[in-house]
Amino acid sequence: MIRQYLLFISLSVTFNAVFAQKLRVEPIIDLSCTAVKSQDKTGTCWSFSTVSFLESEMKRMGFNEMDLSEMYFVRFIYFDKAQNYVLRQGKANFSQGSLSHDVINVVKKHGIMTEEYYPGRVNNDPYNHDQLEQELKTYLDQVIANKDRGPYWMTKVNKILDKHLGALPRGVMGKNLAQANGLNPRDYISFTSFKHHPYHSKFILEIPDNYSNGSYFNVPLADLRKIVDHALESGYTVAWDGDVSEKGFKAKEGYALLAPESSDGMWTMDFQESRVSDAVRQTEFFTYKTTDDHLMHIVGKVKGNDGKNYYKVKNSWGAIGPFDGFLYMSEAYFDMKTVGILVHKSSVPEDVKASFE
Repeated sequence: MIRQYLLFISLSVTFNAVFAQKLRVEPIIDLSCTAVKSQDKTGTCWSFSTVSFLESEMKRMGFNEMDLSEMYFVRFIYFDKAQNYVLRQGKANFSQGSLSHDVINVVKKHGIMTEEYYPGRVNNDPYNHDQLEQELKTYLDQVIANKDRGPYWMTKVNKILDKHLGALPRGVMGKNLAQANGLNPRDYISFTSFKHHPYHSKFILEIPDNYSNGSYFNVPLADLRKIVDHALESGYTVAWDGDVSEKGFKAKEGYALLAPESSDGMWTMDFQESRVSDAVRQTEFFTYKTTDDHLMHIVGKVKGNDGKNYYKVKNSWGAIGPFDGFLYMSEAYFDMKTVGILVHKSSVPEDVKASFE
């Protein structure tokens, strides 16, 4: 018992010593974004991050700040995924996950909607889509099993969505609202960086949530970070997709570091991050060590008191941690764990554009 007690004291002292050195940051670039929200118990980070990105885009273009409805996009994507699942006879991914380009596709087809007109929740309860997903999946499997199916099942899907998200408002034109706020879906493009396809080409990224077969421009890793830095320096924010399952991703502590396997992932002034190359990135992706876990919104860049540069990232898990829902992602973490980004085409450096022409 004495030995266990002394071990506990030793671990406690070590733990406290680690956190005695808090990460402090000085802004380099700090761009405007709307308030942090919470996706609650849903897998809809893709909507929250991309909606935040679009809200910043509208503000950048000189329009008034708007509170867009994340669940407006979720509603259309759930229906689209249901149709895809049935037509592919159940041999497709059906879950709550999706990607930024899917939100852009909804903007193209249906425009945008404000939170006021479509809150997408029942009785003002926190979001929870577990039952919605289960009910939809069960029904869709029944539709697939019924060989004499007809188009009636689409009506039933909409009724299930109405039950859990609320009916869509009548008389509000989402396309007109998007156009009035300067949003042109053709202005937004996705980039990634993987070696199993040629650089400076376009390909369909093979990740489970890419149900719509969205294409990405493929660039070397150095160009991927160059795009982000150039965008931020030019006043554009970035929608980010990547892996947050790493031990160095500490949302409650407000940072994301690329921690070696032997590390406990805790931030200290002398923390040494792993070096990242295109080849190492590819290996992590092929071995599922880098997976498509989460989407967030990059809104700036800072200098840490450890001398490193960090990206300022807006999360959608509520106002948690020392930075009230924001976190700081190291450049090394970005290099290794980024799966894809969505940017405005005007924010891409000219030499990167030229490499695709």
